[in-house]
Amino acid sequence: MPNNRVDVAMRELIASFSSLQAADVIDRLARTAAAVAGTAYSGFVRVDALRQEACPVHVHAPPGDPLRVRRWLIESGVLKELAASPATVRLARDPLMGEPGFLAAPVPAAAWDHLFVWVAGRGFCDGDEHLLSRFATASGRAMEAASGLEAAVRLLRGVRAFRPV
Repeated sequence: MPNNRVDVAMRELIASFSSLQAADVIDRLARTAAAVAGTAYSGFVRVDALRQEACPVHVHAPPGDPLRVRRWLIESGVLKELAASPATVRLARDPLMGEPGFLAAPVPAAAWDHLFVWVAGRGFCDGDEHLLSRFATASGRAMEAASGLEAAVRLLRGVRAFRPV
């Protein structure tokens, strides 16, 4: 009977830790960043360890992408600017030139080399920059927590698999 209790407890623990997936956390964080910034566009960009290339990890955009931010991210040179920058990047909005307005803040996260959370779609000010910077810190903590839970699930499954019957 005690072994049955252990089995049930382990299954419940693994199930509760497994309910949080890192990809879902990133999606929720991106959606919330857009809401916090009062825009419809947001996402995460990862920069390689050598700071030579950047690539979008997640993009949140409204259906149809009316401002064409997905395309702008790839074609504008903003990814190269993020790769070279260790700090916040703010680009002015200029609809005539196809510039949607862009703000990106570095995410302090040990699990990622260099990561930025970004928002786009309007002009941004110093207050927005401060708010996004605070959100970036919270995002880093959330991503590390999700990653830690995934690692804990792997370890718990190992404990369960090798537990004496």
